[in-house]
Amino acid sequence: MHVDFYSSSFCAPCAAARGVLDEAARLIPQLEIVERNVAQHPDAADADRIGSTPTLIVRASDGAEVYRAEGVPTVNQLLVALARAV
Repeated sequence: MHVDFYSSSFCAPCAAARGVLDEAARLIPQLEIVERNVAQHPDAADADRIGSTPTLIVRASDGAEVYRAEGVPTVNQLLVALARAV
């Protein structure tokens, strides 16, 4: 399971999203999380059509997007999305 996490500097909701991701990773140790700052990775942000931060994209093992959260999802929302990615 893989989550792309797009963030930006000085983004208070991004810190909250990190907390959700940390809790999910605690529950699912094999979870892979890749954080990208949109200012440092503009090409990746454009390719994934990132319009705001935080944005989390859950991907299946084949790379297909199965869930997108613009803003801070709950831990339960993220866990359900991760289950769909299996």
